[in-house]
Amino acid sequence: MAHLFNHRALRGLLLLPLGLLLGGCNAVVLNASGDIASQQGRLIVISTILMLLIIVPVICLTLFFAWKYRQGNKDADYSPDWDHSAKIELAIWAAPLLIIIALGAITWISTHTLDPFRPLQRIAAGKPVAEGTKPLVIEVVALDWKWLFLYPEQGIATVNDVAAPVDRPIQFKITSSTVMNSFFIPALAGQIYAMPAMETQLHAVMNAPGEYEGFSANYSGAGFSGMRFKFHGLAQQDFDRWVQQAKREGTALSREGFLQLEKPSEREPVRRFGSVAPGLYEAILNRCVETNRMCMKDMMAIDAQGGLGKPGAYNVASLDATTRSRMGIDPERIRKTPRIYVGAMCSIDDPTDPLASAAQAPSSRTVVR
Repeated sequence: MAHLFNHRALRGLLLLPLGLLLGGCNAVVLNASGDIASQQGRLIVISTILMLLIIVPVICLTLFFAWKYRQGNKDADYSPDWDHSAKIELAIWAAPLLIIIALGAITWISTHTLDPFRPLQRIAAGKPVAEGTKPLVIEVVALDWKWLFLYPEQGIATVNDVAAPVDRPIQFKITSSTVMNSFFIPALAGQIYAMPAMETQLHAVMNAPGEYEGFSANYSGAGFSGMRFKFHGLAQQDFDRWVQQAKREGTALSREGFLQLEKPSEREPVRRFGSVAPGLYEAILNRCVETNRMCMKDMMAIDAQGGLGKPGAYNVASLDATTRSRMGIDPERIRKTPRIYVGAMCSIDDPTDPLASAAQAPSSRTVVR
């Protein structure tokens, strides 16, 4: 008896650390403060319950059959010639089929309702978005290894720090300057990928004030574990003060400043910028932050018109010294095998270009800047 007591006490002691660890868990996804994340959490619960309707009976019946037809049970029925039962076949196939149909219907509806590109139809359950409400636009850029947030309406930018008013729809425009990454604020909405030269979007809303964790959910190199930031859900007046503080204390973010910020760094502290160079996000998205690069949208527009033909083959430039230094390229290697790329083009709608007035079409002049 004493031996049995000691065994139980030892097992309890071994399970105690596990209980303490689980007691500290915060199931943010299942108890989210944002309406989109809350709906996604309910989908997880509903799907789990539907699947358990099959899993639990199967486990129970497996244990029951193993016990009933054990070798030592001489009273169990023995039917060596049994091979078919219509009732069992109906139960085995009908129940899973009904659950699959239910899961399929839920998936179809939720896939369209919770499409991240779809503007919000409601702030919370029973609370539709008021007519004429404009979402807060936040442009997100994944860098190595930090997050840059641009506020085009407010004219500010932040690093590893983002805020939004409570109960106001948010439209995130998301891209990356280097490798693919993943933008994830569990309390706000599901994760969505950030990819270079591409833009993804996420519409969401925060329903409760507070400070929430955000991070990268896709491995992107050595500093991946430090790609974390804080999301602040604020009342409108507090958000206005947060914006004014950034304008008052922050520096200017120019294109040259972005090129310096873009350099890989780990566990970057929070930074704020009181002003942002015009068109910076579009330049990041189109891979033309440097002024001597052709933007992807211009290149694709030219290609859509049939290309530049033979003159376009000469519209190239070698990497300048500043770009070589920023990219860490050995000058000696460049001297032996120069790397070239398509140069920027004159634009007929660029008022600062002295040649713009003479251009009749985008392909009429190929000037390398």
